[in-house]
Amino acid sequence: MALVGTDGADEMSDTSDRSPRDWCARAVTMLSADRPDSALAAAGAAAHLDPASEWAYRLVSLAQERIGRLPEAVDAAERAVLLAPGSWAARLRLAAVLRHVPGRWDEAAEQAALAARFAPEEPDTHVLVADLDLLRAEHAEAARAYREALRLDPRHAQARVNLGLTLLRWERSRTHHDPAWPIDPRGTGQARRALEVWSRQTRLLVAVATAAVAVAALAFDRGPQAVLGGLAVLVLMAGLTVRQARRVRAWAYVPAMLVRDPWFGAAVAGGIVAVAAFAGWLALGSAPAGIAVVPGLRSGGLPWVGLLWAGLGGLAVLGWPVLAAVRSLAETWRGHPLRALTHFRQATHEHTALRNVGERAAFEESERDLAAGERAALRNAGVTLWVLLGRTWSVLVPLACAALVVEPLAAVATLAVPYPMLRAWRASRYGHDRWLAVAAGLVGAAAVGSAAGGGFGLVWGWRLGFGALGAVVVVFALRAARSWWKGVPGPWRASLIMCELPMGAEPTVVLTAQVRQAFGYARTVVLAYGDALGPGVAGAVATITASGELKVIAGAQAWEAIEADPRVAVFAADPLQRRFWVEVRGVALAGSDVLRVTPKQVLVGEFPGRHQRR
Repeated sequence: MALVGTDGADEMSDTSDRSPRDWCARAVTMLSADRPDSALAAAGAAAHLDPASEWAYRLVSLAQERIGRLPEAVDAAERAVLLAPGSWAARLRLAAVLRHVPGRWDEAAEQAALAARFAPEEPDTHVLVADLDLLRAEHAEAARAYREALRLDPRHAQARVNLGLTLLRWERSRTHHDPAWPIDPRGTGQARRALEVWSRQTRLLVAVATAAVAVAALAFDRGPQAVLGGLAVLVLMAGLTVRQARRVRAWAYVPAMLVRDPWFGAAVAGGIVAVAAFAGWLALGSAPAGIAVVPGLRSGGLPWVGLLWAGLGGLAVLGWPVLAAVRSLAETWRGHPLRALTHFRQATHEHTALRNVGERAAFEESERDLAAGERAALRNAGVTLWVLLGRTWSVLVPLACAALVVEPLAAVATLAVPYPMLRAWRASRYGHDRWLAVAAGLVGAAAVGSAAGGGFGLVWGWRLGFGALGAVVVVFALRAARSWWKGVPGPWRASLIMCELPMGAEPTVVLTAQVRQAFGYARTVVLAYGDALGPGVAGAVATITASGELKVIAGAQAWEAIEADPRVAVFAADPLQRRFWVEVRGVALAGSDVLRVTPKQVLVGEFPGRHQRR
């Protein structure tokens, strides 16, 4: 496992003037400055000086992951867990890197659950559990975990942004793939692409062929020749089907893929329905009963055969655009954008009051995390406002049309439709997208124009209203085309991003010389734990290892309780300095014959006595 980056080899040339913790602090600083190669060199130096430092290996894993070396990052994270199995930060780091490794999602979920069990008071543990749920589109479970993280730390940028995504019912781009499947996402991705290409090609061919056959039969009286051409198209589609089917290597997962991604399933089903409708349309037109269909269409009479023939043709031609329109409308009305905007706004406008920071490197890392969360929140807020605009437009159009046809006075209600969108846009203070401002203004003008046309009978009002509604579509299309051309995020749900900040860089707890002396000379050590009946204590014997763990020997009752709740506290009094006591709070895991306690917090105090009366 490579511990040193190429850019930072010179940084290990002299390691005698720095301690392993100094090198780890430098690695954290380099990670904050987005210099993963230098961070890898510093963390490698720490691991070289102290091979038992699990903090050093966690930082090596972080740097390797940032560089893109996932196998090395996993190896380093596993090494950290091996050195300190009770470390919640090591478990968190391992879970964070394993979720990017195909086929190891279950292990990532298991490690994240252990981290949350070891340190339920740490918001990052709940955030990672929630991230794993969100990536599987389990929005309710993810929202609960994010809210728990925000209860512990209301300023947690990642929890705030991703909670907004759960309210939008966000799903990642690979919706068809379950991360828990023991298959590389590239395999299911290849299958999806092949089936999507087949569906797209067949639906396009069916639409064009249906129109061509109808024109040839009705306009040029070439019915038999047109039918033969349609049959040739069916043969061509059979060849396309065989060609794309050969590209699918994951047929066993295809049914589950279609269920996980309903729109993908609808597209594939739409292709099958389109081919079946086209074949039935050709058969009906070429049958003896179909001879009367075309004349019947020309003369205006539509017997039931003619209705069926026309319906199949319409299904073959209009199935694709109708499905696209339904999907667009469904995506527009999915989730709770107003509530999501509230969280994005809080993540954008919150300014730091970092507490208990202690080291400049940790302060800079927190600042960088807040900045990254703010960028993600701004981007997601812009997309959410476009979603709100589309939702407002989809209400205004049918309302204005119904008022124009049924009761013009009802058009006055259009004035209230844009209010939620305009209020949310103003409250979010999102002024980064001028296209959005223009579209929002056009929506407001459409509402005012329609109300003026219906309420006062002004013809120019109707023209203004419907013209503005049409202009909104043009603005959206131009904005989308510009985004596509420049390769930047567009005004659609696919541009929503998940906030993913590095996890597992927290420093280890140091057991000072005073703490080591207390445990080294203590005559009595007390182990406190919790069980089903409440808190319990037991006498114990404890020693401190070179890596900073406690090895504790305790009774069988304590072992049974620790299996249910591994959080413990170990208390010792210093016999050399009688006034001082030491308490180490941490996580205990059963070893071969002792309990291994990884410290999370160290408390040192004085017993009350005569020296306090002065």
